[in-house]
Amino acid sequence: MKVLVTGASSGIGRDLAREFAKRNFDLILVARNIERLEALKQELINDYKVNVEYLSVDLSRRENCIDLHSKVKDIDILVNNAGLGDFGEFSETELTKDFSIIDTNITSVHVLTKLYLKDMREKNSGKILNVASIAGFMPGPLMATYYASKNYVVRLSESIREELHKAKSNVKISILCPGPVKTNFNNVANVKFELSSLSSEYVARYTVEKLLKDKFYIVPGKMIKVGKFFSKIVPTSFVAKVCYKMQKRKEGRD
Repeated sequence: MKVLVTGASSGIGRDLAREFAKRNFDLILVARNIERLEALKQELINDYKVNVEYLSVDLSRRENCIDLHSKVKDIDILVNNAGLGDFGEFSETELTKDFSIIDTNITSVHVLTKLYLKDMREKNSGKILNVASIAGFMPGPLMATYYASKNYVVRLSESIREELHKAKSNVKISILCPGPVKTNFNNVANVKFELSSLSSEYVARYTVEKLLKDKFYIVPGKMIKVGKFFSKIVPTSFVAKVCYKMQKRKEGRD
């Protein structure tokens, strides 16, 4: 069994790779940082005796996503984990950073999901895990582009799930929707979370357990499950106000 993990050089992606290796899956690791990929490869080979390959790829370029699919075939599980975020009022954040978020969080997920889903449907087996966020269920003032990108991932995955169900396909799709997680993402996105963060090790272990049981919504942590529930029943305008206040606190302002 072979797993392709994007964004594998750190955080949730790295720990997902470790969890799959513990279960004797072979791995193909994808990220931009070649030194971290090499270090993780050697760790997994030494600790778990699995086969590991890696590719240094910038997934914000759609042609690179297409090229990745042409090079890597016959995978059993696709994990779309690569992602970016940014903090600030929408009118003030840099447009180039917005493009990077959209290209990484939306376009790469769209392209890789479509291409590998076609392969999986042909052989009628396989799993896709799209890493979204609890942000995918709500508006996100002060992180508008990031929240919108995760909304896209959630709705895309929900739509594909129904198509697979109607086709009675054995292919399964899941979405991971964590809340705050202790990873380098927070530094890149320039935010500090007020809520206590889960460890990426716990999130990865929980995720792989649920993924292998074909769970669709994978939501680690009781408080985040509660947040997902209330996002469905509370008016969107109220949720937006709450999110705005929370984002301000991340920045350290009221």
